[in-house]
Amino acid sequence: MRPAPRHLNPLPLLLALLLLAACGGGGGNDPPAEPEEPIIETVGPGQFMAASPLGSVTAAEISVAVQGAGTRAPAVAPRYAVTNYRLEYLTTGGDGKQIRASALVSVPVKGPGARSPVMSYQHGTLFRDAEAPSNHAVAAEPAVIMASLGYIVVAADYVGYGVSRGAPHPYLLSAPSAAAVLDLLTAAKYWRQKNKVADNKQLFLVGYSEGGYVTMAAHRALQAGSHAQKGQVLAVVPGAGPYQLEATLDALLRLVRDDNPLVAALLNPGVLKNLGSTLRREVRDQLLKKALPNDADVVFDPTFIDNYLADDTAAIERMSNVHDWKPEVPVRLYHGRDDRTVPYASSAVTLAAMQARGAGDKVSLTDCNAQPAGHLDCVVPFWGFMLGQLAPTARDL
Repeated sequence: MRPAPRHLNPLPLLLALLLLAACGGGGGNDPPAEPEEPIIETVGPGQFMAASPLGSVTAAEISVAVQGAGTRAPAVAPRYAVTNYRLEYLTTGGDGKQIRASALVSVPVKGPGARSPVMSYQHGTLFRDAEAPSNHAVAAEPAVIMASLGYIVVAADYVGYGVSRGAPHPYLLSAPSAAAVLDLLTAAKYWRQKNKVADNKQLFLVGYSEGGYVTMAAHRALQAGSHAQKGQVLAVVPGAGPYQLEATLDALLRLVRDDNPLVAALLNPGVLKNLGSTLRREVRDQLLKKALPNDADVVFDPTFIDNYLADDTAAIERMSNVHDWKPEVPVRLYHGRDDRTVPYASSAVTLAAMQARGAGDKVSLTDCNAQPAGHLDCVVPFWGFMLGQLAPTARDL
């Protein structure tokens, strides 16, 4: 014979359920897990094409490389080993056509489930393809060094380098420069999601020289568009970039005049535009020879020079200049006053233009304190400055 059922007091059970709900389902005070983002596969520009491993570098090897470089490398203390990958994706070249491009992705080796901020690093002008990031995944590569500090670093080779070698590099052309970065951000995000490489939704854009220019072009395009990572950008640090093209080429043209005193009077865009395309091409070739070393193996698109020598200010403004707009997140410009490669005026004009549009203290210009403060002299100080600017904001390092 079964015993008569007992009537349970429901109060303790209700209290337990309420307590469980208040504690987030039994997880103590831990915040609820973030829902996973949908994985979206892009077709066309930004499309992920392939990834291949490039090996790993230990923190000790990176430390030795930094110490061996002495004053030619930033004084940092690597914390993590770094695993490197070459990522291939679709972007748009200077001719407006789609092209397969490549990049280096450097990932710090952290514990399971650890997240990292993303640093989009844009390299300076390179004349040899072997120096492009995905061809140079060694301990001394800036992208690798920055990854050893805890950032996931994505570094575009740019069109004309890596898998796109042979195609003209769209030098100082803002649209394809920006596209190489934004399309990489899209493809790299897809790759990270597929491979469970966790980021913390913080994005920083940095670069020096041409890298500063590309950083500025990418930031402007990112802000103006509807890119999925637009709202993740927290700070932008461009160094010594030719944001205002005329100021840069005026300085370069002065150097050519000094080397060619017999025709110095003719070497002026206001005169050249009336002297025919043949003479302008000759001056353009002299400018390129002045800029390119003898062993360069990268092809540069001369459109930026042709527009300058034709005195086509409308084309320069439309295709090259990236200085006159209002940023919505902090932009920390950095430049040396003794810079003869990219004159300080480029940054000064940019600061003035952005503040005239109401940017206020969102944009600032810091002088390089090296002695002398030339273009190459300020490369290493820039890295220290850049890391200092990111330090208060970057999490999960």
